[in-house]
Formats: sequence, structure tokens, C-alpha cells
Amino acid sequence: MDSLLMSSRILLVDDEMANLKVLSKMLESKGYANLVLIQDSRNVMAEYMRQRTHLILLDLRMPNLSGFDILDLFRKIDDPLLPPIIVLTADLGRPSLIKAFEKGARDYLTKPFEMDELLARVSNMLEVNRAQLLLYQQRETLDALVRARTAELLRTRMLVIEKLGRASEYRDNETGRHIMRVGRTAALLACRLKMGDQICEDMLHAAPMHDVGKIGIPDAILLKPARLDEAEFEVMKKHTIIGAQLLESDEDHGVLRLAKEIAFSHHERWDGSGYPGGIKGEAIPLSGRIVALVDVFDALLSVRPYKKAWDVDEAIAFIREKRGSHFDPSLADLYLESLEDVLAIRKGLPDLPA
Repeated sequence: MDSLLMSSRILLVDDEMANLKVLSKMLESKGYANLVLIQDSRNVMAEYMRQRTHLILLDLRMPNLSGFDILDLFRKIDDPLLPPIIVLTADLGRPSLIKAFEKGARDYLTKPFEMDELLARVSNMLEVNRAQLLLYQQRETLDALVRARTAELLRTRMLVIEKLGRASEYRDNETGRHIMRVGRTAALLACRLKMGDQICEDMLHAAPMHDVGKIGIPDAILLKPARLDEAEFEVMKKHTIIGAQLLESDEDHGVLRLAKEIAFSHHERWDGSGYPGGIKGEAIPLSGRIVALVDVFDALLSVRPYKKAWDVDEAIAFIREKRGSHFDPSLADLYLESLEDVLAIRKGLPDLPA
């Protein structure tokens, strides 16, 4: 620790060169070697910014910038590792002492002073500074470890969420590419609606889980290569409730909360004729309205065992026809305005051969 303290960088600031030489000789006699002598107070900040400094010995009465001015400049830079400042002055007035402490000085020594007293105070302040640096470095290390661990947990969580979203793919005739397109297109619309960066990111991961409740639907209904009868359709409707139950969590996690909302509401319709709640208009969560539109349009362009793929013009005509009944009208308009980007997403993630 002694050798570490001896290598500490110390700024000596005084407009009298004689005072600087006396100070430097006192400190050098104790073994301090990294001393920077500054006679023009206007150079203090530039010298401080050039290299990490561990202590400043500062005179108060100086031309150009006084010691008080220098203290004010240091306070303005808001440095969390600002070194301690010992004021050295011939001013014996109590008001100056109080003012110096109020402006951030850590110690105060009046001229003339004894060498032993100066060296003791310098040593104490350097030890305080080194302890401060050590604590700061430890905190930075801990913060970095926490950030790394948090990022690792988030990656793991998002991987689990992604796998959960794809789980429905293995029970359904839909493809993994479909749910990926739904996620990216839903995120695109959320961004176009200026819902915020975090919501856009959450939509990317939450929207692919919209049909996860199909895990609980019997194969005879889920995989039927024909239109469902009324009783079968009533069973199929339950996938929205099952999905919301699967995604229920006591943890306040944005993606899961949003995914639950989407799973429950993405079959609701603007006119109230949807399921499971028959919710109408803006009472339907915006996330559900977005995924309802994105999911239907993408499904229309895809092959299913019970239908052939529609062409783009047919799908556009369907969206326009159902605008204001099935789909949120303003959202449908925005979707069609964004069609070039929507189709680019589809082109980048085409369905793979069966």
C-alpha cells in the first residue's frame, strides 16, 4: 500500500512558484514522486482531465481563477471519483473555511504549516481516495457481473418463450415460419403505432405464442382436414382460454403478460362477434387486434390441408371487406399501407416444403 500511495498523482496549485517548490520538496522527502506543479490556475482542469489524479493541494488566493473558482469547476464536472482537495491558504478567516468546505474541499490547512502535519493530512486523504477507488472498482465489477447474469437469464427466458411459441407448431398444421412471420409483422405494426421500443421488442417474442393453447385441443379436431362442425368449433375456441392459462404467471414479466393478452384476445372481432369474450372495438387489447390481423393475412397466403394459398390480391380484398367488422378499421388501413414491408418479411421467411 505504501508504494501505491507514493505513486499517487498529486496536483499542487499555487500562483507562487516559491510555494510550489517548498511543497514539492516536502512531499518528495517523504517519497511522493508523481507531483504536478501548476502555477497558472487556468491550467488546472486541463491537467486534471489528462490523467487520473488522486489528490489536489489548492491555494485559494490566485489571479485569473481563485481556489473557490476551481472548486466550482470540479463540482460542475460531476466526477464520481473526484479526488479529495486540501485547501492551503494564508486566509485565517472562518468564513473562507466554511465556504471552502461547502464547495467540496475535504481538508483545510493554513499557512505557514508544519511539514509533519501536511504529510499526515496528505497520507490520510490518499488512503481515503484509494479506498474510494477500490470500492468503486468493486461496485463496477459487481454491476458488470449482475448485468451479465441478468442478460444470461433474459436469454434463457427468451429461449424458453420461443420454444413455447413453437410448441403449438408440432400439434398444428401451421409452420414455424408462420409464427416467426407473425412475430416480426406484429412488431412492425407496434413500431409503426409508436408503442415504444420495449413493446415492439415484446411483441416480437409474444405474438408467436398466440396459438399455444392449441396444445390442449384434441388431434381429431385440431388436425381435421375439413371445416369443423359447430360442436368441434366450440372445442376449438377453447384454445384461447387454454393459452391464457398456460401463460399465466405471478411474475410481472412483460413478454408473458403480453403473450397471455394476445392468446386470449386474438380471435376477438371489432364488431363483437369474436371469441372467447365477445369483446367489441377498442375494448379488445391493441395487441390482440394487431395479431388478429397479422395472423389472418399470413394464414390466407399459406397452404393448409383444408385450403390452398390465396394470392396477395385476394388477401388484400378480404382485409378491406372485413375492415370495421372483423378488423380494427384504422389498424387495417395501417396494415395495408405497410404491405410492402409485410410482404418483405414473408419473402425473407418463406414456408419450407412439407
